Amino acid sequence: MRYHIHTYGCQMNVRDSEAVAALLEAAGHERAACEADAQLVLVNSCTVRDMAERKAVGKCGNLIAAKEGRGRRAEGSSVRIVGLMGCAVKRLGQDVFKALPHLDFAVGPRRFGAIPHLVERCLAGETRILELPDDDEVPAGLDAHPDASRGGASFQSHVTVLLGCDNRCSYCIVPDVRGHEYSRPAREIVAEVRALALRGVKEVCLLGQSVLRYGMRTKAWTDADAPSPGGFTEPFPRLLEALSAIDGLMRIRFTSAHPKGCTDELLRAYRELPKVCRHLHLPVQSGSDRLLAEMGRRYTRAEYLDAVRRLRGFDPEFSVTTDVIVGYPGETEEDFEATRSLMDEAGFDNAFIFKYSPRPGTRSAELPDDVPAAEKERRDQVLLADQEVRGQSRNERLVGTVREVLAEGPSIRNAARWSGRDSGNRIVVFAPPPGISPGDAVRVRITDAHPQVLVGEVDCMEALKE
Repeated sequence: MRYHIHTYGCQMNVRDSEAVAALLEAAGHERAACEADAQLVLVNSCTVRDMAERKAVGKCGNLIAAKEGRGRRAEGSSVRIVGLMGCAVKRLGQDVFKALPHLDFAVGPRRFGAIPHLVERCLAGETRILELPDDDEVPAGLDAHPDASRGGASFQSHVTVLLGCDNRCSYCIVPDVRGHEYSRPAREIVAEVRALALRGVKEVCLLGQSVLRYGMRTKAWTDADAPSPGGFTEPFPRLLEALSAIDGLMRIRFTSAHPKGCTDELLRAYRELPKVCRHLHLPVQSGSDRLLAEMGRRYTRAEYLDAVRRLRGFDPEFSVTTDVIVGYPGETEEDFEATRSLMDEAGFDNAFIFKYSPRPGTRSAELPDDVPAAEKERRDQVLLADQEVRGQSRNERLVGTVREVLAEGPSIRNAARWSGRDSGNRIVVFAPPPGISPGDAVRVRITDAHPQVLVGEVDCMEALKE
C-alpha cells in the first residue's frame, strides 16, 4: 500500500514517524507522493496542549469522511485505512472511538512497532483496533530509519536515547502518555549512530524528554563496556564521548534538558568534545520561585541562572534557548515580571512561549484557570517582543565572525539563497557556491543579523574537523 504520515508535536513524534515509515517500507509498503495518492494515512498525535490534540483528531475525522465519500475532499480520495498513533491515543484510551467511531486503528506511543501488523489486520477486515502500551514497554523498531535507496536518507537524523519521563511537572501530561523513563543501552545507540554515519549522516540529534537523565533510572552502561578514555563517569557525558569517536560523524546535538543535569562533567564534555554542538535547549517555564515550586520544577531561579552562567562561562557565544509558560494558574503580574527579568538576565538566543492550557489528569488541572485568555495573549506578545530585541542583540555580536555551517538546502523564503545552521543551532542564510550539496560544510562570514537569522557570505567550503 502507499502510505502517508501526518506528524503533530515534538521531535520525539517526528522520530517515531520516521521509524514507522521505515517499518512500513520494510513490510513492503511504499511512500505516497502526497496524501491524495495514499491508501493508508496515519496521523501521529500530540496531547501536550488541547489544541494540538484537537488538530490531530480533527485531521483523522476529515480523512475518515473522505474515505467514506463524505466531505469536500471525498472526490478522488484513495484512502482505504486511517490510523491514529501517538500520545493522544494513550490519553483517550477507548474514548478514541467515541471521538472517531469509524477509525480503523489507534496505537499508543510505545506500540508503534506493531503498526505494520495492524495494517495487515485491517486489510483482513478488522476495524476499531486499539493498542495501548504499558508504561515500561520498550518499543520495537526504535533503531529503524528510512532507506537511503528510497530517497528517505538525510545528512541529519534523530536518535531516541531516553523514553518517557518521571519528572511529574504539575502541568505536564507527558509522564502519563509516554510512560516511565527508560534509557536505551549505550551499545545499541552507538551501533545505530555508527550505521547512520556509514550511510552519510553527519549530524545526529539525541532525543529524550529530559535527556540529561539518560542512565539515571535504568542502567545504560554494563560492567562489560570499556571504560571511558576521558574518565567520564556520568552516563550521558560518557555516551557523548563514545559517539564522538565515530568516524564520519561531524556533529552531535541533544534535546531537551533540565538545569539539574548541567553538571561539571556535562560542561567538560562541551569543552573537550568538539563534535558536541555549543547549544542547549533548557526550558525554564517561569522566572518566579513561587511558580517554579508550584510547577514542581525542582530548581530555583538562582539555580537556573547559575546553569546558564556556567554554560556561557567557557564560551560567551554558547547558545541557550528555552520554553516559557504564561498564564499558569495564579500567575500574578509580579510573577510575570519575574519571568521577564529572568529572560533578560539569561540572554536567551531564542525562546518558545506557550499560553497555559489545562490537561486532564495533571495536578494543575485541579487549579482554577484564572488568568483570562486576553491577559495570556498580552503576556505572550510582550515576551515575544522582548525576545525579538534580545535575539537581535545576541546575533549582532556575531557580525564579522566566521561560522562553520552545515548547508541544508534552499532557503524557504528565497530559493536563490541557501540556509544551514551553525554549532549554536542558529539559522545562517548565504548565497550558495557552485556545486554545493545538502550536508556540505561551509565557512560563512556573517555580514548582517536579524532576531532569528544570520546572513553571510561563504568564505570557503571545507569538511568540519572530526
